[in-house]
Amino acid sequence: MDKPEYTHSVELDVAKCTGCTTCLRHCPTEAIRIRDGHAVINSDRCIDCGECIRVCTSSAKKAMCSKMEHHMDYKWKIALPAPTLFGQFEGVEDVDVILQGLLDIGFDDVFEVAQGAEFVTEYTREYLKMDGIKKPVISSACPAIVRLIALRYPYLKDNILPILPPVEVAAVMAKERALKEHPELKPEDVGTFFISPCAAKVSYIRNGFGNYKSRVDVVISLRDVYFKLLGVLKGASAPRIGSHAGMIGIGWASSGGESSAILNDKYLAADGIENVVRVLEAIDNGQIPQLEFIELNACTGGCVGGVMTIENPFIARTRLQTVRRYMPVTQNRLYGDEKYSLGDHYCTDLPDYPPISRLSASFSESMRMMSRIQALREQLPGFDCGACGSPTCRAFAEDIVRGNIDGARKCRMLENESGIPELKEEDA
Repeated sequence: MDKPEYTHSVELDVAKCTGCTTCLRHCPTEAIRIRDGHAVINSDRCIDCGECIRVCTSSAKKAMCSKMEHHMDYKWKIALPAPTLFGQFEGVEDVDVILQGLLDIGFDDVFEVAQGAEFVTEYTREYLKMDGIKKPVISSACPAIVRLIALRYPYLKDNILPILPPVEVAAVMAKERALKEHPELKPEDVGTFFISPCAAKVSYIRNGFGNYKSRVDVVISLRDVYFKLLGVLKGASAPRIGSHAGMIGIGWASSGGESSAILNDKYLAADGIENVVRVLEAIDNGQIPQLEFIELNACTGGCVGGVMTIENPFIARTRLQTVRRYMPVTQNRLYGDEKYSLGDHYCTDLPDYPPISRLSASFSESMRMMSRIQALREQLPGFDCGACGSPTCRAFAEDIVRGNIDGARKCRMLENESGIPELKEEDA
């Protein structure tokens, strides 16, 4: 049976697109082409990292997610705030004030994703002690990175930490707590609302983790919640709810927060998609020293740099440092038999996508196509200017060989008798 099509959260508004090549040149998987005067996004290559949203000067790219008011029919609505939310507000240094604000705008309960992060930290520590695991272990917290590895570096899939991300742990525990404390509720009465800072997490929840279906019911933008909270925080009274997370959980919002919490100094943390690609390339080339753990975040600064946030990521990070100062180190630990079990949050069924480097299902056909690409590439100028509508000359050659564009239509190409496009002699 064919796998369902991957559902993306990054969308293009063709009417706003001017056809410039800014997004084309910044996409880490070469998922964007310029065709007929506007950008076109290849669904099979897109990882929803949001880089095109970040660099677009025309605001033609946007992240799509649900509106809170469209899903208010749940009898019990639980907010799952990402720790990034707590660094968005100027002058608010008490997490409890923001948690109370979430109740004031219509939620019935709050379960912090930072709590899930602290449990994942505990699980990760135990996992790194296991025999036979492939190292360096690469964090699975950023779904854009997981999809990037599956598409561009499939041989590194065994290095990915097989533990569900914090938002999933939080969603499962939040529902369990609600049903236990309110036996009159049915599972379908309880709705979990993740307040997301980025597009990649929206796509993850829509598509699941391999064959695992997400327990999050609704994803709403952190940006939307921010403006709703502004109205209630101004006249906020003393909060009636307290945080159940600590410094470790809140620290996950910034690059390095996850890796430093595992209490192992053999780690590397990198953020920003270009830096992430450099790290993955270094692993590929054997240039990475002996490490236990690698934390990679597609957004600059970590989740605080997500495209659905409000505040500058570096300012948000500074605010979170102030918030963490008044918190305990952690409030979520594993005890007893749980300490040695990854439980329901252990997931070996990682997402499986066809690598973008694969030209054909047939090896012999792939070799023939590769030969044609190389022959055409040698005749191209090598400027990688993007004027042809493809990000590089190599990508342009591949587009022609794959039949995605007409070679004679761009860069003054002609079709010769052998079927391989070549430059006119006077243009060579």
